[in-house]
Amino acid sequence: MALNLTASANPRQLLAAGSRLGEGAFWDAKRQVVWFVDIKQQRLWHYDPVTGSNAMAQAPEQIGWALPADNGLLLCGLQDGLYTFDPERQSFEKLMDVPGEPAHNRLNDACTDPWGRVWFGSMDDSEAEASGRFYVFDRGEIRAAGPSGIAITNGPAVNAQGDRIYFTDTSAQRIMVADLSPAGVGEARLFADTGALFPDAYPDGPVVDSEGHVWTALYLGSRVARFSPDGELVAQIEFAARDITKLCLGGPDLRTGFVTTATKNLEPAQFAQYPHAGSLLAFDAPVAGFAQPRVRLG
Repeated sequence: MALNLTASANPRQLLAAGSRLGEGAFWDAKRQVVWFVDIKQQRLWHYDPVTGSNAMAQAPEQIGWALPADNGLLLCGLQDGLYTFDPERQSFEKLMDVPGEPAHNRLNDACTDPWGRVWFGSMDDSEAEASGRFYVFDRGEIRAAGPSGIAITNGPAVNAQGDRIYFTDTSAQRIMVADLSPAGVGEARLFADTGALFPDAYPDGPVVDSEGHVWTALYLGSRVARFSPDGELVAQIEFAARDITKLCLGGPDLRTGFVTTATKNLEPAQFAQYPHAGSLLAFDAPVAGFAQPRVRLG
């Protein structure tokens, strides 16, 4: 039976961000802040866990993720393609389109790998049509890579060694894994059938810790779950928010979990039951994460 770590993890609210669809939590080890987005309100946030200081920038389109790059900018996935964000000027600039993406799709989630590549997914903005798929951005070029024909993509997530990549098919309630190398990605295979474990919840944004275990947010599940490298559920942590969307591991010792949440599917009467909905949350992780590589833009 999986351990319930809720009491020891000290789940807590950090920032009442009022997010309709919080997503994209990413620990910036250089700046010592966590970046996250509110897709539906087109907001890019950063939060300093030491001082509590935070700020928000307004994006020109729905924004799914923001990843620090090697030149001081952030690479961002917006509804209509890739943008850079300059934290000093607080400005977005269109970099490139994603070839072949239909107009009703948007970009949703992403990660980096040890070679500075960015793996990201697209999805139908109405969350109905299986028009989403995964891509890799490799120093200025985008190519399709990984599973396709998915309504709601999440992840990917890459382990510290860079030899495993995890893809989430949220609607199908499954997490897949594939072999990864500098040459590319292998065929995806089933890693975890989360629907068998959490039939009323949906796997959302994942991250891998320093022991190679996979953590996933559970939308409609009020929790995050931790899986061993062989796909066994080993732990879970519960929160005072129903719709958990993404987590990352950061902080000075990389042992703080930062968690984004959503409110877009909550009824007004449900906010009293889930007082931390829409907030950036945190928990004390039993193991550390690892510093995520920065994007190589050129």
